Amino acid sequence: MADQFLKSTWVSERTRSQTTMVRWGHAGQPVLVFPTAGGDAEEIERMKLVYALWPLIEAGRVMIYSCDSVAGQAWFGKQGSPELRMRLQHEFHQYVKHEVAPAIRRDCKDPGATIWTSGASIGAFHAVATVCRFPDIFTRALGMSGTYDLMRFIEVKNFTEDYFVSSPLQFVPTLNGPHLDVLRRCLVVLASGEGRAENMGESWAMAKVLGNKRIPNRVDPWGPNYNHDWPTWRAMLPKYLAEWTS
Repeated sequence: MADQFLKSTWVSERTRSQTTMVRWGHAGQPVLVFPTAGGDAEEIERMKLVYALWPLIEAGRVMIYSCDSVAGQAWFGKQGSPELRMRLQHEFHQYVKHEVAPAIRRDCKDPGATIWTSGASIGAFHAVATVCRFPDIFTRALGMSGTYDLMRFIEVKNFTEDYFVSSPLQFVPTLNGPHLDVLRRCLVVLASGEGRAENMGESWAMAKVLGNKRIPNRVDPWGPNYNHDWPTWRAMLPKYLAEWTS
């Protein structure tokens, strides 16, 4: 496994902090997996998600990437003012577009590689948001047990422009023109259990916004035996990636 592991660290000019990106694999479709809440780039390995994906990685069907959740660390750690946290949310997505995506493409030795995204809980928010914001780079998203309304985790009622352009529930209804045309060639899958701490309503609300704009999407309910927890996500992600790369 060690020979298929690569860790890169740099100071981001957009988030103005040290950030880390990790890669597992040697060939295949690049997939960027966002950590939960304030998790770091290696969270998915500690929580055994990488091991669940290992047959696909070893077979050269996927290359799995992950980066620190810089915005999540500030958001859920209540660092700075609400306005600062909303700005960092926007800057984090700019970091993903302008720093993480080019690093993935260089690693793949393909300057035009399209990237799939995934994530669980808050990671699902970022996975869906990056596809909706940058569909020329990120073309497919799997949101697992998604939490898409982040305003309920902050102590103000009104959002700023930075939050508006970062949150697909807010900005997708306003999309038109070439951006929307490109996005309509992408796919968003919203998978969620219905067990402990799960909320299917979040996925249905996101799907309604996407569907109203005729953006290809579907909601996959996994039933009451699947909780908002890592065993669920270790079952989900390998299943979808196996289907998508078959």
